[in-house]
Amino acid sequence: MALYEDAQALIVEVIRHSQQDLSHLKKTIDQLNYRRDLVLKFLERNHIKIEELSAVVGRGGPFKALPSGTYYVNQRMLEDVKLGNVEADHVSNLGCLIASELAKGTVPAFIVDPVSVDEFPPIARISGLPELPRKSLSHALNIKMVARKAAFEMGRKYEELNLIIVHLGTGISVTSHLKGQMIDVNNANDGGPFSPQRVGSLPVTGLAKLCLSGKYTYPDIYDKLTKKGGLFAHLGTDDVEEIEKRIDKGDEKAKLVYEAMVYQIAKEVGAMSTTLYGKVDAIVLTGGIAHSERLVNLIKERVKFLSPVLIFPGENELEALALGAFRVLSGEEKAKEY
Repeated sequence: MALYEDAQALIVEVIRHSQQDLSHLKKTIDQLNYRRDLVLKFLERNHIKIEELSAVVGRGGPFKALPSGTYYVNQRMLEDVKLGNVEADHVSNLGCLIASELAKGTVPAFIVDPVSVDEFPPIARISGLPELPRKSLSHALNIKMVARKAAFEMGRKYEELNLIIVHLGTGISVTSHLKGQMIDVNNANDGGPFSPQRVGSLPVTGLAKLCLSGKYTYPDIYDKLTKKGGLFAHLGTDDVEEIEKRIDKGDEKAKLVYEAMVYQIAKEVGAMSTTLYGKVDAIVLTGGIAHSERLVNLIKERVKFLSPVLIFPGENELEALALGAFRVLSGEEKAKEY
């Protein structure tokens, strides 16, 4: 949570929720009041009055496919989330509900670059089964902001560049950008490299056999694929820092699995370079685990032959939300209607 004046953060607070905090809330939507009340306490602690603000901005979730931009939170968006008319059940879907309840019609409520930002050309949607088209779901909020930062650092405009941007978090999004459009992404829940929690691409016939073995329900499999896969499945933890300490103490299994993740990330970057015909102005690494020098250096060693590699560690999503709203409030962009 943060209070911004224009593009400058005045107050930033982070509240981390343990499994115990959320265990009594069975569905994601059940967390709404709990999370909203924490924001209300933040406002109260810091003597912030809603009527003195220019806008309230919330996270945008995996809604239906949408172009990049800043969106008004409207009734249709709220209803889609409440009715489950979304691509995935994820806590970021609550952002628009919280923003709306705080704003109460007094000031505009926005979301910015939701998870479902979709700028795919038709060719990118085709998979090997007509029933299963490829979808654009990514860490779009941070990725789009970092794209603009990278362009600024290069003295260019985002709309002039071809970029590969890799968001390194509990899930990993590897994206290609053609002149300001995010034209492809692995979708961290469905494929690409494995990550601290996600399984990435799997041998599909083996997965089908596992699913039909009778050992698992669909929720079991979904949990296994998206929360208990990757580093967690192999090493019992999704904490990259802890795994690096194990490696430093001589843990060969940890080293092999960690380097396999790097290998898969680099391989996906190479694959994305083909969507740009090899004309890549920069590869950009971002996200929470991009703070690890070991990780980014190992990735860099494998991909630097393609283009220069820029590092923007952290998720910076509060800043991305603030800047998205600021571009609208300052007249640089027009807010979109959902």
